[in-house]
Amino acid sequence: MQPNEQLEKAFETFDAYNSGDPNEEVFEGKSYPKELLYAQRMTEKLNQFAPGSPEYLQLAARCQHIGRWEIPRASYAMDKKGYLQWRNAEKFHQANIAEQVLISCRYQPEIIEKVKFLLLKKELNTNPDTQLLEDVVCLVFVEYYLEEFAAKHDDEKVIDILRKTMKKMSARALEVAGTLKLSDRMGKLLTEAAR
Repeated sequence: MQPNEQLEKAFETFDAYNSGDPNEEVFEGKSYPKELLYAQRMTEKLNQFAPGSPEYLQLAARCQHIGRWEIPRASYAMDKKGYLQWRNAEKFHQANIAEQVLISCRYQPEIIEKVKFLLLKKELNTNPDTQLLEDVVCLVFVEYYLEEFAAKHDDEKVIDILRKTMKKMSARALEVAGTLKLSDRMGKLLTEAAR
């Protein structure tokens, strides 16, 4: 199998898995399985932010939330501790699914290990690949999911979440976030969070 064929097969397999998400999101008048749309947005944003990224980064971006719906948030306590436990369980769940898909696509063990390393968010803030993936995650959140989150919370809570998000981003990603097309309210909240 040629390298680009292998990547295409992995993307197709990830997308087929995420097509099973029962949660739907409507975008530009069309309905999509939520995590399928998220995965495609991650690839698009990675290609915009860091074109020509290594294959293992492209793979990690595409399967960032694979199977996310399979561990409901409500299965953990609805507090900060429960949220962190859920996020941790999700990371391992996603790394396990990705590993099985990549084995089925005949990827070399070193590529599989790099993808798992990234999905487990290891060495965030010190590893450039982990930081790059986190930048893309944060940019996708701000561009596509911040508005929905903000609709459910008051401005103070949104500013707090934005500040936490911005702490995880590189200087370059913060610069790019400032250029995203956002509603007036989101633009103001982002400016406030940056103070």
